[in-house]
Amino acid sequence: MIPRVFVRFHLGWLATVITFIALSALAADDLRVVQALLRQSIIGPDIALAEVQSFTEGRVPRMPEVKSVAEWESVATQLRRDILDKVVFRGEAAKWRREKTKVVWLETIEGGPGYRIRKLRYEAVPGLWIPALLYEPEHLSGKVPVALNVNGHEGIGKSVPYKQARCINQAKRGLIVLNAEWIGMGQLNSTNYQHYRMNQLDLCGTSGLAPFYLAMSRGLDILLAHPNADPARVAVSGLSGGGWQTIFISTLDPRVTFSNPVAGYSSFRTRTRHFSDLGDSEQTPCDLATVADYAHLTAMLAPRAALLTYNFKDNCCFASPHALQPLLDAAAPIYRLYGKEKHLRSHVNYDPGDHNFGPDNRQAHYQMLGDFFYPETPAFNATEIPCDGEIKAHTNLLVELPPNNADFNSLARTLAEKLPRQPKLPARKSAADKWQQANRAKLRDVVRAKHSTVTAIKAGETATNGITAIFWKLRVDDDWTVPAVELVRGEASKVVLLLADSGRTNVATEVQELLNSGHRVLAIDTFYFGETRIRTHDFLFALLVAAVGERPLGVQAGQLAGIARWATGQYSVATIELIAIGPRTSTAALVAAGLEAKAIGKVELRNPLGSLKQIIEENAGVNRTPELFCFGFLEAFDMRHLAALVAPRLLLVSTADEQARAEFATLDDWYRTFGVAHRVAQ
Repeated sequence: MIPRVFVRFHLGWLATVITFIALSALAADDLRVVQALLRQSIIGPDIALAEVQSFTEGRVPRMPEVKSVAEWESVATQLRRDILDKVVFRGEAAKWRREKTKVVWLETIEGGPGYRIRKLRYEAVPGLWIPALLYEPEHLSGKVPVALNVNGHEGIGKSVPYKQARCINQAKRGLIVLNAEWIGMGQLNSTNYQHYRMNQLDLCGTSGLAPFYLAMSRGLDILLAHPNADPARVAVSGLSGGGWQTIFISTLDPRVTFSNPVAGYSSFRTRTRHFSDLGDSEQTPCDLATVADYAHLTAMLAPRAALLTYNFKDNCCFASPHALQPLLDAAAPIYRLYGKEKHLRSHVNYDPGDHNFGPDNRQAHYQMLGDFFYPETPAFNATEIPCDGEIKAHTNLLVELPPNNADFNSLARTLAEKLPRQPKLPARKSAADKWQQANRAKLRDVVRAKHSTVTAIKAGETATNGITAIFWKLRVDDDWTVPAVELVRGEASKVVLLLADSGRTNVATEVQELLNSGHRVLAIDTFYFGETRIRTHDFLFALLVAAVGERPLGVQAGQLAGIARWATGQYSVATIELIAIGPRTSTAALVAAGLEAKAIGKVELRNPLGSLKQIIEENAGVNRTPELFCFGFLEAFDMRHLAALVAPRLLLVSTADEQARAEFATLDDWYRTFGVAHRVAQ
């Protein structure tokens, strides 16, 4: 006979197991329901792209209407000054600009019949040396033309054969030619010189564009310092990235008298519709389009000689059918004002018609040289002089560089050592209040955040397993659509905004936990995350957002703050809670909470950055996390200062990173200033 107590014990144990299994099954079923609801498409795959196209295209400045040379020159002078002062030489770059050009001349090697090649290096910015080659005619007499030849995305850089052929042909025609390496290519072809690292300087409040510009302008310094250089005959030419360099230096440095960019750029407005043209970091620099478009830059060449060369079937970028005409439309009227219509020319290559600076394009270049640099030499021949036997191996053209040559990362690390420019947080409540007020204004300015308004459009509603879901299209400032899934079980007195680096479709577990704790959850995808991620050329559009004067981080924070304000009214609550999962959305959440002190209450960050300096220490590129490279962000703030703007609201930080935990823990004294506690959770 089985003892009764034993039976009761086992029946109780069995009931517990059955209950546990049943509850687990219900929880698993709930999780599947939540996952399915979060994964439902709200805005579809095309809205994010269409909105960023419209947002950027509409902010690109148009050519002004001018009626005289004097009026245009006033405009052009101001544009040139503003581009240099407000775009190229910001921050530490203003000091670099004043440095004298330093040159180290090295060995001279045999070129070919009629010219020699002198190796040299010169300093673009302190510590960053550019390798170069000077092609010098052997028999120089009097003043002769000079040419700066820049190259594009060529792995072997300055030694690429088509560039050597151009240098040789120019030297054989009597020009002194500087063949300069491009940062990121050839001998400077390493990760730390890669152009997506230049934005590390931007983060520090110093223009990452400056090293590129100074590498070109100092190249002109070297050419024009030659005793035989004719300052009235100065040419610049290059393909692709070299074409961008050509238009940029030619526009902004009036010493250039003949410019020949080849398949190197188009209008920003053109780029929004032709994705192949979306430029890299240096081609789409922060805030350039607040001053001028590339259409303006083309017109600013007037009345100097300009040959715009494009390829009809370009398989890379800037194909002539879409890229060329808008530039001619902008520049031709200005050249007419000067009565110099013949100084503006274009050339389209049809054979082979791909991305090239081949013989046909080079001969168009030589013809322009003859017409403008040798007008009194009727026997000038534009046919390319054969020189295949004079093309040298890459190893023969290497230039000695100093050890530890500076690069974008080393420059950024040096800058970051003294950043941010913040005093010690004040210890008195009255001073702390003033600090917060001043720094909220500063933060809004740095990230260019708007006080956004939100209009909600219900896109659907459903109920299952006791969970009610409402799908929202949240229109922010009539610029952006933020998809949101509202989830609630029964009555809920607390509202939480939830966002994650991985997008809302990956936060089902977190949503389930919040539902179980009585929250109404609004799971959202702000700009660039989840369903709002731009489906093609995403980070290049993010660069364009910054080029037109906005900031992706400011867009995200403005959306969050606006949605928080909308939610307090929609759900009749005083404040909402904000939870962000991941270093990127946590940064946007901190910025939003810093700006919006009323609608956003409790803030919870999971796995945030401990410091913005981590971006530089990890040598990250803008192509991975574009919003984190907000210009001047680290110069003004680090994560602890952003967090300090949240006080006295509760801030919870969950991270396994000891350095990040320690950084946020330093805020304990600051929170005590407000009479409350701050918590860094495990």
